[in-house]
Amino acid sequence: MVVADIQADLGAGLAREIGGEFFQLDVASDAGWTSLMAGVEAGQGRLDVLFNNAGIVLGQSIEDLNLADWDRIIGVNLTGVMLGCQKGIALMKKNPGGPKGSIINTASTAAYAAIPSDPAYSATKSAVRLLTKAVAVHCARAGYAIRCNSLHPGATDTAILAPALGAAPHMRAAFDAMSPMGRMARPDEIAAVALFLASDEASYVTGAEYLADGGMMAGHPGI
Repeated sequence: MVVADIQADLGAGLAREIGGEFFQLDVASDAGWTSLMAGVEAGQGRLDVLFNNAGIVLGQSIEDLNLADWDRIIGVNLTGVMLGCQKGIALMKKNPGGPKGSIINTASTAAYAAIPSDPAYSATKSAVRLLTKAVAVHCARAGYAIRCNSLHPGATDTAILAPALGAAPHMRAAFDAMSPMGRMARPDEIAAVALFLASDEASYVTGAEYLADGGMMAGHPGI
């Protein structure tokens, strides 16, 4: 198992915890992905599952949006996913026994309903949704047994929300209230969906969108 992240200390710590190998990676870097895939091929000999899970938020409205920040979030949230798919497919095609694998791309409920205070994040997650479908159909039509699906979490109690909760602890109640279940997701609940998509139990699932949002998108907010 391989962990890749731009945060060397945290990434290496996780790799040690799970008995895996760590590579430092800026997902927006083509050269970084090429180096990572070379390392995976050398160390593992194959690639079966790729989970594109890197993501950042901005919290800038359209009036306040800074172009440099826009370019960076596009690079991480969208270009990084595209490069992961592209480089992952290339290595999966070399797998012993023929092209086979599972690619999972983390999108968001923001792929369906925009966040007015963060149009850049909303745009990237919407794009990931359709990028995933294009990749899935391309691989299927090419005769590759490579599946590609998107995972759409609702509010999840992870580090991405830590700055907001640290600055305004009362916001936790607001995040909890986003779901009809009255709470944010635990990371392990989102991971369980990713594990299903990675497994052979999902062998006929490709180009799909898996919501893990506690029912957030299922009900009209006004009723």
